[in-house]
Amino acid sequence: MNKKAKIVVVGSINMDLVVRSNKIPVAGETVSGLDFTTIPGGKGANQAVAAARLGAQVEMIGCVGDDAFGQQMLVQLTKEGVGQSQVRVLPHMSTGVALIQVEQGGDNRITIISGANAGLLPEHLELAEAKAMIAKADILLVQLEIPLETVIKAIQLAHSAGVKVILNPAPAKSLPPSIWKYVDLVTPNETEAAILTTGRPNAGAALHLMDELRALTQTNIIITQGAKGVDFNIAGKSGAFPAYRVEVVDTTAAGDSFNAGLAVLWGEGMPLAESISFASKAAALTVTRFGAQTSLPTRDEVNLFRDHH
Repeated sequence: MNKKAKIVVVGSINMDLVVRSNKIPVAGETVSGLDFTTIPGGKGANQAVAAARLGAQVEMIGCVGDDAFGQQMLVQLTKEGVGQSQVRVLPHMSTGVALIQVEQGGDNRITIISGANAGLLPEHLELAEAKAMIAKADILLVQLEIPLETVIKAIQLAHSAGVKVILNPAPAKSLPPSIWKYVDLVTPNETEAAILTTGRPNAGAALHLMDELRALTQTNIIITQGAKGVDFNIAGKSGAFPAYRVEVVDTTAAGDSFNAGLAVLWGEGMPLAESISFASKAAALTVTRFGAQTSLPTRDEVNLFRDHH
């Protein structure tokens, strides 16, 4: 590793409240659950923790509420070595939560309450400390679980400072066409790629979507497809990378792990095409474990992974 990548993540911080039961109740029904777990989550925080575990110097810009979950999330970020001088505690607001009901077969129902994430506003990024933090980064990593105007402000600031921008467009929504000139890499899954290009989630073949997305964005694209691997178009050249075969336990945070892996290696100066292999190993390890941040691998685990493949 030549240098530590400096990564700034602007994004969401949630607590995942996970209930497992044999069946999910219908309206008016009460069922006995199997267990209940609180697991730190939120796409922003997941990607920040993943990048820190993979060896980057990471700073998080986000918001939590002034509640017990907010304190737990701040403790968790500190423990993981993620800088949080720009994580604000918003008074009279709850920390973002995801209520996740999981059936024995693996089917789930998820309700997300934005809470303090909705309070992460563009003016927060205009503060001198936040602006300087973004300007000093190698990579800015953003998702769409915070207000869109804040995402746009973050990528504009990074772009004007010559910082590479990775946009993970999740959860997907139609985006203004003007956004793409600030983005160096966009990383949707198939459903998200379909929403970006057609406004609807009915995914076509990834290659067909790739052509449409390339025409729309004129930037580097990686479309993730779970067990099918990834399709990419980097500097105008298309290709595919197969997924590593592993025993899948839980796919939560696989995309977050993949995006962090890309950011870390690209931030260290590796070519983007070569960073895909590293990111794919990180994602493969993640799906072999339960939960969001609980499942994210370390740099050593990813480096050793090739011995098992």
